[in-house]
Amino acid sequence: MTSRLRSAGPAVLILAALAFLALFLLLPLVVVFVEALKHGLAAYAAALVDPDARSAIRLTLLVAAISVPVNVIFGLVAAWAIAKFDFPGRSLLITFIDLPFSVSPVVAGLVYVLLFGAQGWLGPWLDSHDIQIVFAVPGIVLATIFVTFPFVARELIPLMLEQGRDDEEAALSLGASGLQTFLRVTLPNVRWGLLYGVLLCNARAMGEFGAVSVVSGHLRGLTNTMPLHVEILYNEYNFVAAFAVASLLAGLALVTLVLKTLVEARFQHHQRRNA
Repeated sequence: MTSRLRSAGPAVLILAALAFLALFLLLPLVVVFVEALKHGLAAYAAALVDPDARSAIRLTLLVAAISVPVNVIFGLVAAWAIAKFDFPGRSLLITFIDLPFSVSPVVAGLVYVLLFGAQGWLGPWLDSHDIQIVFAVPGIVLATIFVTFPFVARELIPLMLEQGRDDEEAALSLGASGLQTFLRVTLPNVRWGLLYGVLLCNARAMGEFGAVSVVSGHLRGLTNTMPLHVEILYNEYNFVAAFAVASLLAGLALVTLVLKTLVEARFQHHQRRNA
């Protein structure tokens, strides 16, 4: 009897995990596409070519195109400094990198409003110089950068720490400059981890809602990203259009998941080969 329970245990756990995934992940995903195509392809296409929808798509891509490269540069620099050098404040820098994980995105958005809003600390100065950050694209970019900047750094820091400093020290001892060491030794060793972090960062940038919602002002056709546009359409009971735009986000998530799986497999293969 005991042996039967032991043999059945893994099967029960696997079935429970699959049931959980089907109920809370796969079923909602299927519902999104079913509702989006509920009135046919013509209605689906019309929802996506709507001027406000196109504006939301363009803004989402623009914000991701700015925030992801910024976070890649920051993540590389921060991870390189933390893993390869000893300096005062190293632990504090790691704590600051984790800050967006512990602060609500809504709170982060409010901080930017308090700093750059019309009644904020810097608001009068910005207004006098005709610079608008909050309720405009710059505020959305800043909020997105804040909530996404840990992803690249957090992927690279443990990887660089595991690799140690031997390769870099060997390159420096052979006469390579710091930049040459980074480009020819450090960067090739972390390329798969970097790509993994970029995928996660991009997915979060495109799907961010809380912080962007606070700083955007919800100006239709101007400062609405795709998640905000979905919310507006849903609140207007335009369910087909809302689910049509949501299906684009879901599709991006699926593409990211596939790429993430491929990168993980490639990264594990690379680690085994170098072991």
